[in-house]
Amino acid sequence: MVQAMSTLAKVDWQRMAAYTVKNPKQAFINAAIAYVLFRQTLKTAKKVSIYGLRSTVMLLWKQIAGLVVWHVRRAPGTGVVVQRNISKMVKEIEDSINVAVPGESKYLAVPEHGMTDKEILAILERRQNEAGVDWQNGRASGAVYHGGEDLVRLTNEAYAMFNLTNPLHPGVFPGLRRIEAEVVRMVLDLYSGDDECCGTTTSGGTESIIMAVRAHIVWGREVRGISNANIVIPVTAHAAFDKAAEYFGIGITHVPVDPHTQRVDLNAMRRAIDSDTVLIVGSSSTFPHGVADDLTSLSSLAVKYKVGFHIDSCLGSFIMPFLKEAGFPEVVCDLRLPGVTSISCDTHKYGFAPKGTSVVMYRNKQMRHYQYFTISTWPGGVYASPTIAGSRSGAVIAGCWAAMAKMGRDGYLQQCKDIVGCRIEIQKGIEQIPELYVVGEPSSTVVAFSSHAPVGIYGVLDEMKKRGWDLSPLQHPAALHIACTRLTVPVSQEFLRDLRDSVALVRASPDSYSKGSQAVYGFASTVPDTTIIDEVAQGFIDALYVT
Repeated sequence: MVQAMSTLAKVDWQRMAAYTVKNPKQAFINAAIAYVLFRQTLKTAKKVSIYGLRSTVMLLWKQIAGLVVWHVRRAPGTGVVVQRNISKMVKEIEDSINVAVPGESKYLAVPEHGMTDKEILAILERRQNEAGVDWQNGRASGAVYHGGEDLVRLTNEAYAMFNLTNPLHPGVFPGLRRIEAEVVRMVLDLYSGDDECCGTTTSGGTESIIMAVRAHIVWGREVRGISNANIVIPVTAHAAFDKAAEYFGIGITHVPVDPHTQRVDLNAMRRAIDSDTVLIVGSSSTFPHGVADDLTSLSSLAVKYKVGFHIDSCLGSFIMPFLKEAGFPEVVCDLRLPGVTSISCDTHKYGFAPKGTSVVMYRNKQMRHYQYFTISTWPGGVYASPTIAGSRSGAVIAGCWAAMAKMGRDGYLQQCKDIVGCRIEIQKGIEQIPELYVVGEPSSTVVAFSSHAPVGIYGVLDEMKKRGWDLSPLQHPAALHIACTRLTVPVSQEFLRDLRDSVALVRASPDSYSKGSQAVYGFASTVPDTTIIDEVAQGFIDALYVT
């Protein structure tokens, strides 16, 4: 039988060769079509293995629907109508942001004559409190990570002392160099780093993540010879990974999560890894739901497939390392995990440092080197910088060092007890409201929640806004979350009272909440052509610069 198959294969090959000689153009076309079909089949098979058949069909349907809407938008008649509606939405956003303040002047050019200190400070003080959100009394979800008035005064003084310093010039500011190195080493200590582990400061979590992705791309190219790198992340991972993938022009695969726990699906993650994967990602904890992925298992995957593994602990920051000592379930999210190659941690969140500070950590110096940029041929001299920025503010680094030194381990431990305890209290209160349910299994400071029909969760958002609460709207699934901070602790019962009242109002008249947040976020989650949402989002950013 083997001999017969071999003969048949030989005959078919001969026929194919003869056909190719006689019809080279058609043979080339057939080969090209076969190649495209083969590639598409492989892509579809991989999607099915990651997402399952049903979800893959849904994704394909969304792509087709989006393509149809995209073409409809460009039709002479309907395109004008769609664009008019987009412009209307953008104008509404602009009007909501650029609200005229009675009696407030606009400064659209440098003043002809310098203003007095008193005039300047009076204007700044008025503008400081324009929003009307009472964040000082805990009414904002996250946003402001307040370490107490004494700490704010101290960090302000440290900031002022180093206001004019620049880490780009360590020879001029050697003391600042030591301060920055000590900030990195203190954070490494919290995350169980040994003497080989290292890191740098950055301007925030987004830059820390971008730097980690950059390091792994270069590592993949130089060590493994990968020219078409990709990264694999949970759908709940921070959007900064998508930003990094777009900036660097690399592939990115979004892996589904368990619908109950909201932790990444490990089997799907395993199937998504291929020979071009340079990095997989886990969160500790996720921004949407405050959930920690199974980092121990992800570490094992990274070791098995010899890929990098980044833990995003920007939000977990100075909370996660203290969970066990504070009496809460421990989440191992540090360099004790053998597969971890990098970690991001925001010092300006629960570290209570001034905004604009974060730390990205690496397993060793070689991996950190892949983050750097150096050029030795520039006429201005040999240039080297550790992160995206050239010149940086030494003031925020000094403020960060001051905050960490002031808080101490005992201070951070107490804050972990108070803030995570507050989250648990709020979570229990939400679970006692029949119309609501908690999304996922929170492990840190964030609790996300959604609603049962007929109560619309975005209607609840609007009612909470009326009561002065600034909560974070989520999608896929539709939900809200509150990121508890030190300021939330004393007002947790007030939050639950207002939440119960808001739910009762929406339940009593669900149809009256079809506009407002429901219209915006409902539209965003259902429209098949995502370029429409992108255009609205771009309009939002444009509105930020309207004077």
